[in-house]
Amino acid sequence: METLMIIPDAGCRIADSRSEMRDMRYAIKEFVGILILFILLLFSSPGFSQDVSAIPVPDPSSPIADRASQIAQPELHPESGIRHPGNWVLVIHGGAGGPPQGSMPEEQEQAYKDKLNEALAIGTGILEKGGASMEAVEAVVMFMEDCPLFNAGKGAVYNNEGVAELDASIMDGSTLMAGAVTGVKTIRHPVSAARLVMTQTSHVLLMGEGAELFAKEQGLELMDPSYFQTPARTEQYERMRKYLEEKELQNNEINRDKSKVIIRDKKQEAPDTVKMVDDKTKGTVGAVALDNMGNLAAATSTGGLMMKMKGRIGDTPIIGAGTYANNATCAVSCTGTGEYFMRNVIAYDVSALMEYRGFSLEEAANYLIREKLKSQGGGGGLIAIDKEGNIAMPFNTNAMFRGYAKAREGAVVEIY
Repeated sequence: METLMIIPDAGCRIADSRSEMRDMRYAIKEFVGILILFILLLFSSPGFSQDVSAIPVPDPSSPIADRASQIAQPELHPESGIRHPGNWVLVIHGGAGGPPQGSMPEEQEQAYKDKLNEALAIGTGILEKGGASMEAVEAVVMFMEDCPLFNAGKGAVYNNEGVAELDASIMDGSTLMAGAVTGVKTIRHPVSAARLVMTQTSHVLLMGEGAELFAKEQGLELMDPSYFQTPARTEQYERMRKYLEEKELQNNEINRDKSKVIIRDKKQEAPDTVKMVDDKTKGTVGAVALDNMGNLAAATSTGGLMMKMKGRIGDTPIIGAGTYANNATCAVSCTGTGEYFMRNVIAYDVSALMEYRGFSLEEAANYLIREKLKSQGGGGGLIAIDKEGNIAMPFNTNAMFRGYAKAREGAVVEIY
């Protein structure tokens, strides 16, 4: 018997494969046809046509088109993620303290306002052209360091030996980098030295002779210490020296009874601190800014307190105490009795209250200056901007020389 073997026909298999390929091509053609039909229906819908026709096409020769081409698309800072097209803000201060409202001669009051306006104009000129917040705050503080009305640079007060010892700091909110100098006697613009410490060294703070040597190596302008002495500050120094001599004589009489000394110290320590800020100096200058890229910056400069001990360092060159900037929260510059600002880390605490407690900028600033600081007897104030462009300028003294400017708004200066 013969065995019959059935071998599959290869031709059948090829035919089946070709049939499957044809079916697949037909399916693809049908899908593409449906997709094209859907797109045509979408573009021809009334809603779509109305949306497109509603967009105005400006005449290239018109002023509006020219303005639009200048603005273009706002730049986006890679870290902040916030767009600020033309929403820059600048706030400045010329120090907290001074006589009560109505007691300053009108011409002197106007002189302060004029210089504050000039300082705002310098910063505004940088920011409205798209300049960086760091450039703006440095330029503003440099101007104020050259103005003898303010307690910084040329107008700095003297220590107990009759010498101006200068402090300054600056901080970039986009990088959290900072620089500062303290106890310098020959650098014309300490704020510029502070910025170079930030950009040209791995340090944050340089002091005294080392800072001056560094400034010289960097090509900054150095002055003889006598440059920082002005007739007004010299007269103030002599008046203060005489007052302290008389006070020392009175203390010698009180010292005969130690119990009186203890009572006097406890009762008068806090009020004297605030009074000292009002009566002895209008200390410190500072600036904070938000630029069109959403970057915050802060800078502060000062001569400290009149008749301070030689070598005394206040809050101004201490990052977090007198100066702080962080794109995530705010930029802050402080003014007042530095010891209280250092103990409470005031500048950073504004940021911390916002970040960790959910305070608004105004709530944080007001609480620290008008409640916490004042309850301890600390006199002073601060200026601040948050990442949205909101500002705060609280103070607990008679006055604080201050001003602000915003994009598309005029400048405002205030004293009381």
